[in-house]
Amino acid sequence: MTRHFRALTALPIILPILAAAGAAQAEPTLKFEPVSVPTTDAEKREVRVSPSVTIDGTTHKLSYHVIARSGDKLGDGTFGLLTDAKGQPVKNADGSEHVSVDNDFNSLLQLDGKLFSVSHFESRPGAMYVTELTQDANGVLTALSTKPVDFSAVGGLWVPCAGSVTPWMTHLGSEEYPPNARAVLEAKTMEDIDGYYKPMTNYFGVMSEAKDASLDTFRSVFNPYAYGYATEITVDPATGTGTPVKHYAMGRKALELAYVMPDQKTVYMTDDGTNVGFFLFVADTAGDLSAGKLYAMKWTQTSAENGGAADVSWIDLGHGTNADVRKLIDDKITFADIFETADMAEGGTCPDGFTAINTEDGAECLKLKPGMELAASRMETRRYASYMGATTEIRKEEGVTFNPEDSKLYVAFSEVERGMEDFAKGGKASDKYDLGGHNDIKLPANPCGAVFAFDIGADKAIGSDYVASKTASLVAGKPHKYEDGPYAGNTCDVDGLANPDNVTYLPGYNTLIIGEDTGSGHQNDFIWSYDIKTGDLTRIETTPYGSETTSPYWYPDVNGHGYLMSVVQHPYGESDEDKLADPVEARGYTGYIGPFPSLKK
Repeated sequence: MTRHFRALTALPIILPILAAAGAAQAEPTLKFEPVSVPTTDAEKREVRVSPSVTIDGTTHKLSYHVIARSGDKLGDGTFGLLTDAKGQPVKNADGSEHVSVDNDFNSLLQLDGKLFSVSHFESRPGAMYVTELTQDANGVLTALSTKPVDFSAVGGLWVPCAGSVTPWMTHLGSEEYPPNARAVLEAKTMEDIDGYYKPMTNYFGVMSEAKDASLDTFRSVFNPYAYGYATEITVDPATGTGTPVKHYAMGRKALELAYVMPDQKTVYMTDDGTNVGFFLFVADTAGDLSAGKLYAMKWTQTSAENGGAADVSWIDLGHGTNADVRKLIDDKITFADIFETADMAEGGTCPDGFTAINTEDGAECLKLKPGMELAASRMETRRYASYMGATTEIRKEEGVTFNPEDSKLYVAFSEVERGMEDFAKGGKASDKYDLGGHNDIKLPANPCGAVFAFDIGADKAIGSDYVASKTASLVAGKPHKYEDGPYAGNTCDVDGLANPDNVTYLPGYNTLIIGEDTGSGHQNDFIWSYDIKTGDLTRIETTPYGSETTSPYWYPDVNGHGYLMSVVQHPYGESDEDKLADPVEARGYTGYIGPFPSLKK
């Protein structure tokens, strides 16, 4: 009895201690107040975001803050004005200056006590702008001045899409949808040149619309191998000038973005398009992406259930340096210098000595010419990856981000279709995307897309602690065609994903942010918060008619404040063009949701 009595009398002291210990170990929580699906015309024209977020029991107000819109005058610069190789404004056919509305990735860089952003404009020619910002006591950011990055030393910039910030505080950009070098080489007249390529000639002062522009003139200024690379921008805080380096060593592809892992050596690169690959680069030296080994993913499917799962391995594409590849580009190496070609027979077979592949550029029979391994791996990266046995069947591979607590890499596949099916397109039989290829991926079609989680761990052979070994679908959209009612015309469930694009992770809070790039899936594109523990999806932003959500990117602590970057690309430009009442509203938005309290872990 005495022993029990003493234990009971001690309880009033012990319980508060235990409660305090439990409180200290409580799981951090973060919950956004949801935003409804826009149903009225007014709502469909607005940028609408969560009015608040509750973090560890405390509620904080949020709003959408615009840093700049396309065409804004900031100091001596015009935000989004396209410039040519001489730094002069690019002109439209009517003689007006071309201001891009295709705002895309926007970084925040803290440098020597100053704050800068680097912004992408996803055009041809492309542009990046360095903008100096101020930050007030409440964390609100204001643009002071802006100036374009000069890309003349690297042949100009092509279609910069998404990006990331390196651990050493530089901007890591991209070049998407590079030209098909074989098609450019084999063209007979200017009519054979893809119209998507022609606007780039404006960068060199050759108007692509000119009727007398010859094929020779086009080829004299346009080298397809100059584009498709990771592009690193270093900003000088003293002058606000951005200096670009194209990382040819990392390979050429339809680069959505390159994402550097915590070791500062391992980099994942997503490849946007149809029948594309997934790539891994391991730099020789931490913080220096100018030299290293390149790898391409091999998908070995283990399940087609619940969105799909696979074992992942990596095919070695060899070592390369920026300098060595740049020399090949400057020497004007052509597709014919790298590969021999042959006609593919019925059934997808090739003559002896040739290898069948099926990539973004279609089904082909190729033979690598002697000594051209470096050129093939860095200038024809996707073709060479397939040639070496890697998987090139992914459809619309987009954003990538890392969850350090669970060692998971998240990658968005905007659509699970075409090459990702088994000799089909949208569930209907087709051999276009698998004929001649490896047919590694055999999943049910899902036009609404999915985000996949990759297990990350050490790989001694590759020499990195951040190598993906397995993957499985984490969260997927659900096809749902709304015939009538307030959601009429939507083809994906409005309470789920429609074509996930860029993603970012909030460390410590089990929260994955997912942006959309959708057409008919959702009339208005959304950004979502996804709780990876509970599976709950919360809609946290809706954007105007015809726009795309770009650049959701998390900054946990910028001088004591957190920011969720959010850019709205080409309002009224991808659909619902007829809804535009005032041309000024077609300008893109560069801004952020916040400010948040600092969530630095």
